[in-house]
Amino acid sequence: MKKIYDSRAFWMVVSLIASIAIWVYMTSMKTDEVKLTFRGISVDLVGEDTLRSSKNMVITDMDNATVNVDLTGPRRIVASLTPEDLTAVIDVNKLSRAAYTTQQYSIAFPDGVDSSKIAVSKKIPDTISFVVSPLNTKTVQVRGSFDGSLAEGYTAETPVFEPATITVSGPDAYLKNVEYAWVSFTKDNVDSTYRDDNAPIKLMNENGEECSTTGLTCSQDTVVATLPLLQVKEIPITVDLVNGAGALPDNTVVTVEPTSITLAGDSAILSGINKILLDTVDLTSFVSTFSETYTIPIDNGLKNLTGVTEAKVSVEILNLETKKFNVKNISYMGVTEGFEAELITESIEVMIRGTAEQLAQLRGENIRAVADLTDFNESVGNYSPAVKIQVDGFTDVGAVMGPYTVSVEIRKAQP
Repeated sequence: MKKIYDSRAFWMVVSLIASIAIWVYMTSMKTDEVKLTFRGISVDLVGEDTLRSSKNMVITDMDNATVNVDLTGPRRIVASLTPEDLTAVIDVNKLSRAAYTTQQYSIAFPDGVDSSKIAVSKKIPDTISFVVSPLNTKTVQVRGSFDGSLAEGYTAETPVFEPATITVSGPDAYLKNVEYAWVSFTKDNVDSTYRDDNAPIKLMNENGEECSTTGLTCSQDTVVATLPLLQVKEIPITVDLVNGAGALPDNTVVTVEPTSITLAGDSAILSGINKILLDTVDLTSFVSTFSETYTIPIDNGLKNLTGVTEAKVSVEILNLETKKFNVKNISYMGVTEGFEAELITESIEVMIRGTAEQLAQLRGENIRAVADLTDFNESVGNYSPAVKIQVDGFTDVGAVMGPYTVSVEIRKAQP
């Protein structure tokens, strides 16, 4: 036996036998048929785009998106496949009316696979059911919010969306839930009008809950969202005073309510506004107190954030008294050349304001009434021009509750 095992010829024979055995085994493996189960094969609806575009219908409510199949065929072919290589195909292009339908499907194999040698021995499920629904459209409003933050000294107006509406397409069963499109956009520390050119939209139902977009198509997926931003500034409210008849800043108390309002608007406009002037109050037009309510004037390009539209102004003059005088020293000036005037009024009663000490010393002889006839030019007839009351020899004393007038006749001068 030892001589046999050590023989070269013996081992050559053994090697030959082993090679033949291996070749027989491999050959049988390639031609041997097997049955394998493939799970989770995707269902593909062929012609769905054509169904939508030419027949205005869509597929909804498909009962299964994947299937399981048993394939029988040569091991070398079937064993090389995976579920991802296979597709369950349904041709929906042939469908012509809206209905609930059940369709058979076929298994599509990848390129290069000889499908004639493979048999589909079992399908689970055997058919696919779905609804062929009419395709409709619905126009919904675009709403939204800005979820960022503003820089100090600024306020934002309501966001603006372009377009203001979008069109949603799909079956009625899905469209009925869509109430509006919602946009939310953000940025921190915004100090100028902010614009997002690609703000995404979400479809919402009437309860403010996001809708599923399955089976729905929007005319666009994004919109232009703009946040108009305005500068905010507190502006004081004031009145101007015309001093006179002893009334000066030291003895005059002015109250304005409210003292200021807050405005919002373009910074180019607001930067030039430092106060709101309600009126010019002549302190000689009243004796000691004045009160008036004014509408607060606001530029059309600004917004009143305070909301107050009127301001009350009160003026009080302190430590002055009044006294009436009968003034007979009346004169005129400014008569046009070639004309003459004659005073008809002989005296007028004038109220003079000043301190008690000054009024006690004042006499009627110190008071003059002068009418300026310059503006009458070549007018002829009886007129009542205003007169300027002058108090000679006394400072911080003057007439109040004017204007005072006199009657005068103007006529052409005799040659």
